[in-house]
Amino acid sequence: MTAEANFVLPLLREGVDPAPELGALRTEGPVAKLELPEGINVGAWLITRYEDAKAVLGDHQRFSNDFTKLTEAGDLTDLINQDPGGLGLLDPPDHTRLRKIVTPEFTMRRLRRLEPMIQRIIAERLDAIEAAGPGADLVELYAVPIPALVICELLGVPYEDRDEFTDHSADRFNFTGDIGDSLGEIGESLKYLRGLVAKMRKDPNDGLIGQIIREHGDSISDVELAGLADGILTGGHETTASMIALAAHLLMQDPEHMRIVREADDKQMLQIVDELLRYLTVVQIGFPRLAKEDVEIGGQLIRKGELALVSLVAANRDEALAEDGDTFKITRGSTSHMAFGYGIHRCVGAELGRMELKVAIPELLRRFADLKHVGDPDEAEYRMFSIVFGLESLPVTW
Repeated sequence: MTAEANFVLPLLREGVDPAPELGALRTEGPVAKLELPEGINVGAWLITRYEDAKAVLGDHQRFSNDFTKLTEAGDLTDLINQDPGGLGLLDPPDHTRLRKIVTPEFTMRRLRRLEPMIQRIIAERLDAIEAAGPGADLVELYAVPIPALVICELLGVPYEDRDEFTDHSADRFNFTGDIGDSLGEIGESLKYLRGLVAKMRKDPNDGLIGQIIREHGDSISDVELAGLADGILTGGHETTASMIALAAHLLMQDPEHMRIVREADDKQMLQIVDELLRYLTVVQIGFPRLAKEDVEIGGQLIRKGELALVSLVAANRDEALAEDGDTFKITRGSTSHMAFGYGIHRCVGAELGRMELKVAIPELLRRFADLKHVGDPDEAEYRMFSIVFGLESLPVTW
């Protein structure tokens, strides 16, 4: 008998852990029939095992990210009509062409130029926390501003536009209300970015958008460039903000973990960051893949035209990836986790995110060595039913 799962299951957590039913599915029904919201008329499957996840995410020949092919899928046509662009919803050769344009800016050699800027932003935010305290909300004063400022400086977003640029980021991921709310946030973000790109066509600055315009000119359209910028915002702001807050929340619950982080060198810290990424997996599901032909995954036939949805958090807790995967082991070392996805659609800004986390987490605990929760950490207010898992707030004192 084929296992079944409700569409909200991969978004549910108990504390920072995925719902126990998700782990049970990985053992008993790793490719489960997924019940989608009413009005979305397409068959779907939830993938929970690590090796099956690799098989789906790594196969762009048989699985597509192009939702324009879903011409009779019901409510998903609203997403198609937004024309969101970006790398996540494209197949080769368009994906290949655009990724080649943006990838050079995210190599480690290029990213090292950003390190002084990242360190400056983090130091300024630590000063802001100290000035506000003792006692502050780490989400508001630290976790959210750091990636927002980094991404805006990277892209070359004018300072006066930065609030508008980031306001639409969080709401697009929430499924507590009508799907139209999320689509509206996507539309507003794209409207702003397309206007910004049009301005930069006339007067490009030194940011990434301006640089692409200077180097590639009309070979990339305004819609494509706005989609790339939106993808960088989507992939690099909310996700990194959630990781900073959740990492602090987790580490503060164990003084020994805090000590290890304070004393870690850069190499050790990157390994700790990788274990935090694996264990927390803030991006809970990958972009849905559309089967271009009948495909067998984990012994289950996925028919042409059906969707495969990978639970990244379930795959990252799989024993096939990490022994005792439901346990956070600060000294585990790096693993081939899927926190940034896998295959040709692996997050282009993954190394930028790791770079920010490598500095933001230890510097926070070094500046405030006795940092602790205000109230019971078990009563933390998590962001529920969101593709990007996180905390609504994180009150701390020292």
